[in-house]
Amino acid sequence: MLAAERGAAANTIAAYRRDLEGAEHAIGVLAQADRVAVASLGQRWADLAPSSLARKCSALRQFFGFLADERLRGDDPSSALPRPRARRPLPRLLSHAEIALLFERAEAEAAADRPEALRMLALLELLYGSGLRASELVSLPRDAVPRDAPFLTVTGKGGQQRLVPVSSRARHALSRWLAVRPGTGKHLFPSRGASGHLTRIRLFQLLRALAVRANIAPGKISPHVLRHAFATHLLEGGADLRVLQTLLGHADIATTQIYTHVDSARLVALVNAWHPLGKGLPNPPSPS
Repeated sequence: MLAAERGAAANTIAAYRRDLEGAEHAIGVLAQADRVAVASLGQRWADLAPSSLARKCSALRQFFGFLADERLRGDDPSSALPRPRARRPLPRLLSHAEIALLFERAEAEAAADRPEALRMLALLELLYGSGLRASELVSLPRDAVPRDAPFLTVTGKGGQQRLVPVSSRARHALSRWLAVRPGTGKHLFPSRGASGHLTRIRLFQLLRALAVRANIAPGKISPHVLRHAFATHLLEGGADLRVLQTLLGHADIATTQIYTHVDSARLVALVNAWHPLGKGLPNPPSPS
């Protein structure tokens, strides 16, 4: 149902499977669990972070809701689950100076045209310059690289496709990488000695290693942090939130709105510049 009706991504389905299997290991066959058994999960999960607890409870609610909709059971015991209020965490941020250090190091290492360094530079350009998710980046096919149009066609969550911009410097980095790219496989960033592609874990490791060489704390860096940097720095520059939503591939604008917190200084400046009170009026205009 998740795949066919909701178009859920493979990673989402795998996460639901892990949560449901974990709950079944704790209380037995889920399809037959009563309210008492379901309620006991709240105690078992008491030490989890609110976000983790919320995710597990959501998976179970949707599972029991599915059983009820399909008339596979006559009741829905999910009301016995706890209802944690998980706040969406604010994204970790990288400053413009830290981004500059990363690129300075990556470009210096790529000057010798070593394949590993050219690959790292191309990966960095697409993460920060186009805001790709790690899974989207590593699974890019070789023919995704544009010849004339400055866009990539990216397949995101749920198999949804979108166009993302590719800067001229990113296209240059990609052309340098393609000139030394090993093998003839279909992926833009192939794995070593295999027909598959670079893994997300390996991408994470490569970025952390680059951060260390650039004298940046490795704990601050991940593929998703660079995606956050793409979004927050665009917003700081005046990008429209709806445009940013499209570029990031967010289905819900609420997901994109989390980035507005980093732009508070610009928002205050806008209020001061355009609101009547910011222009020195003693009182706002009276309603007609």
